[in-house]
Amino acid sequence: MNELLARIFDAHGGMDRWNRYEKVEATIVSGGGLFPLKGVVQDPSPRRMTVWLQEERSSVSPYGALDQRTMFTPDRIAIEKLDGTLVAERGAPRDLFAGHQMSTPWDALHRAYFNGYALWTYLTTPFLLEMDGVQVKETEAWREGTETWRVLRGYFPGSIETHSLIQDFFFGEDLMLRRHDYNVNIAGGFNAAQLTSDYVVADGIRLPTKRRAYTRGPDRRPILEMLMVSIDISNVRFET
Repeated sequence: MNELLARIFDAHGGMDRWNRYEKVEATIVSGGGLFPLKGVVQDPSPRRMTVWLQEERSSVSPYGALDQRTMFTPDRIAIEKLDGTLVAERGAPRDLFAGHQMSTPWDALHRAYFNGYALWTYLTTPFLLEMDGVQVKETEAWREGTETWRVLRGYFPGSIETHSLIQDFFFGEDLMLRRHDYNVNIAGGFNAAQLTSDYVVADGIRLPTKRRAYTRGPDRRPILEMLMVSIDISNVRFET
């Protein structure tokens, strides 16, 4: 394992502790300018997100109705009743984003897919960088004000559904994740820089509870006037 990555894992709670857990549940409130561009009705209602940690799988409820939830895996997105009755589903869901641009409309399954893989990515970071097929290398450090952030570039295999195959993770001098850069391939590939803050400790794992994703300018800096997605996280619980 990369020496820096091992130190980062320890700072966030440790790989041994992480591997003892099966899933994490958290309350999320999301917003931002991307959803109106997609014609998606967005409201500030809190929802409960469940992310499995040792496989790519996630679910959010309620979704569309109080008795409905989503179920995401890389090869399928579904909306179902809480008793498991199927409402709608699609196989190979990423294929349905072919040709999409930033303003291409989404339906409920498009949004469910985005939410499923995005929150899975966020709630498993940084530990997902040790998953099978992921390659990591350190790139040039980033100067942010008076701080120097170390940057790890992750190269993801096609078997993992996430924003883009190459993503950059910026870690502060305390080794906490401060920023996450990627391209949103399912929305025209626009450049994004997500800032992370307001850390908490849940069951021994440290994670940020405030995420703000902005478009990224040619100078690699976030354009703070263009907030695309906001996520506030609370009531986090890891389960064995």
